[in-house]
Amino acid sequence: MKKEKIKKEKTKNQIKPESKLFSLEEAIDFLKKNHKPKFDETIELHFHLGIDPKQTMQMVKGSLTLPYGPIKSKKIALFVSPGFLTSAKEAGADIVGSQELINDISEKKKIEFDIAIAEPGIMKDLAKIARILGPKGLMPSPKNGTITTDFKKTIETFKKGKINFKNDDSGNVHVAIGKMSWPKEHIIANGRVVIEMVQKARPPKVKGSYIKSITLCSTMGPGVKITS
Repeated sequence: MKKEKIKKEKTKNQIKPESKLFSLEEAIDFLKKNHKPKFDETIELHFHLGIDPKQTMQMVKGSLTLPYGPIKSKKIALFVSPGFLTSAKEAGADIVGSQELINDISEKKKIEFDIAIAEPGIMKDLAKIARILGPKGLMPSPKNGTITTDFKKTIETFKKGKINFKNDDSGNVHVAIGKMSWPKEHIIANGRVVIEMVQKARPPKVKGSYIKSITLCSTMGPGVKITS
């Protein structure tokens, strides 16, 4: 009896979802059905792109607001000129600072936030830590909506589910779209918005196939290839 149980468990673990293409809905069902960890796993979309990440003109990046979010609480840093410190501290950011914050990051080479927002007047000073923020995708930019004087509104937008995405050094994009415990419909809605935005972010300089594959996976689960 014990051997039979072990055999059934082994067979179950031999499922190879990568052998076929799933719809987004089917892939979510598969991950939920095969969920084993006791913690609430994060579900992500991974895009394998046909870009050359070394070419600046082929960089893929953008921002979007998830219909259902945020996936996890984001720690926000707000960089402002001295004259904006009072209003900035009332806007709801987790970290607020001016030149002293920039100097601290420059010296320690340590980042303790997930999103960086800046007031336009401080941008010239942020050049000092651009090499620290840049590789992490944290350098404020107009395209990502992270350069502003409307601190409160911008911070609220990010807290509610606005995210930025950017390709990594291997030419891939990874975006979290939900938690395992969430209703299937919420994960689907987030996933569709992300797929659409990554498709729209195709650089004009990219030739041939742009999105080579899309994989849905959970923190500890298998990767499931899906149709776009």
